[in-house]
Amino acid sequence: MAQAAKQVAPSYRAPLSENPADWLRLIRSRRIGPTTFHRLIADQGSVAAALEALPEIARAAGVENYELCPMGVVMAEIKQARAAGAVMLRWGEANYPQALKEIADAPPILWAQGDVSLLLRPMVALVGARSASSLGLRMARRLGESLGAAGLVVVSGLARGVDAEAHAAALATGTVAVQAGGVDHIYPAENASLAADILARGCRVSEQPMGLEPQTRHFPQRNRIISGLCRAVVVVEAAAKSGSLITAEAALEQGREVFAVPGHPFDARAAGCNRLIRDGATLVRGAQDILDVLNFATAPRAAEAVEQVSPQRRGLKDVTVLHNQILARLGPSPLAEDQLIRDLDVPASVVTPELVTLELDGRILRQSGGLISRLS
Repeated sequence: MAQAAKQVAPSYRAPLSENPADWLRLIRSRRIGPTTFHRLIADQGSVAAALEALPEIARAAGVENYELCPMGVVMAEIKQARAAGAVMLRWGEANYPQALKEIADAPPILWAQGDVSLLLRPMVALVGARSASSLGLRMARRLGESLGAAGLVVVSGLARGVDAEAHAAALATGTVAVQAGGVDHIYPAENASLAADILARGCRVSEQPMGLEPQTRHFPQRNRIISGLCRAVVVVEAAAKSGSLITAEAALEQGREVFAVPGHPFDARAAGCNRLIRDGATLVRGAQDILDVLNFATAPRAAEAVEQVSPQRRGLKDVTVLHNQILARLGPSPLAEDQLIRDLDVPASVVTPELVTLELDGRILRQSGGLISRLS
């Protein structure tokens, strides 16, 4: 796929010794976005100097009576974040995602909830249509499970459809939700249960103020963070004009790999993916196509084709024993997948692909919130 000119990362040394509240005050001040924030620090040498110079810089640009974000607003946001259990990650800190640090408009500040250590692992984005087809949802689930089992953290945007399916599939192995609004504001509301699961077992992040309800303009901003966190973006289903294509375009600008799942030419939900493939994106048949390009570990074959077995359990007898153990612990009442894995005392990388096999065989049923029940 034709690569756009790769963005140039900010090159200054982050002034991490300065008060985090001053960082927040600068980025929350009027007309200050990530790019302007980085330029100000590079030019002025510190956050404090940038805050002091900003009113005069604004006046020179024709903005009279410019006022910085009030310190009371900043402290209220910090208090709200503390109450929500969110931590501040500043650009340049050791716990700030390295891949995201390298994009030109990297968020100076991220609010994060949950397992922040996931942000330091290699990540891949799975995005796609909100009104996804059943095949699209199945593909998102397979990819999420297989990529997670191979050691990658699955990143998406907590939207309905493909995003939600990808998050749910990767709960056991690691998933990050990038939110368009405040990290403590769940959108859409129908994904509240999933968001709670991600908070308990994954990580949620946002650059927006706490409590902010997302507006249309916030979603493209969110999408550049999704791609910026990751080594690659995989589009499962996307119409000719969709947010997923914005994420793919951002990925190209950031020098990331772009993958797409092909679809039928008559299905409008496949138009965007087919166009990406036509323009050079790597065609995806399964997780191994992604892992091969990324030079990552081999994907569990059970998630690629049900007649194959996991590399860690090649013997048919071993697979049958594991299937019987899984089914023996399941009944009509749903059980959390992570609890099942703990009960079995078998690595998640072994259990997860076999759950896919049992689901495709019609033996088990997955429900929202990472729950599983037995069908037969």
